[in-house]
Amino acid sequence: MGKKKYKYPALTADALILYKKTNLILIRRKNPPFQGQFALPGGFIDKGESPEQACVREAFEETCLNVRILRHVGGFSGPDRDPRGEVVTIAFLCEPLKKNQKPKARDDAAAVEIIPISKIPSLKLAFDHIDIIKASGILSKFE
Repeated sequence: MGKKKYKYPALTADALILYKKTNLILIRRKNPPFQGQFALPGGFIDKGESPEQACVREAFEETCLNVRILRHVGGFSGPDRDPRGEVVTIAFLCEPLKKNQKPKARDDAAAVEIIPISKIPSLKLAFDHIDIIKASGILSKFE
């Protein structure tokens, strides 16, 4: 599959996947920018696709987890949040449809890791993903 060319500003969707209530699923990015760093599963929204559909698709493509969206977290923008150009993201809090389903890295994910939410603040995350996680409110339960 060839690389798609996106016009900027571009729109993406990101998934904050809660795993067993006290963990978050993060990927290690396979490709630049931020290659090797932790990130939320997510990616560009395809033409004709809603942000919700893109979130569910990207979560599956990168983690092999079928997810359900619990709620909208917010929209995040700014000309410097992505070094490739101006990218706006819509983030959603999600959970796996099957409680004991194990994540597996695919597509743009070099690895998938189950991280205790309490450890998230000590990690270096790609893009502005720490801001997105903070905006979700899930960290407040562990501070």
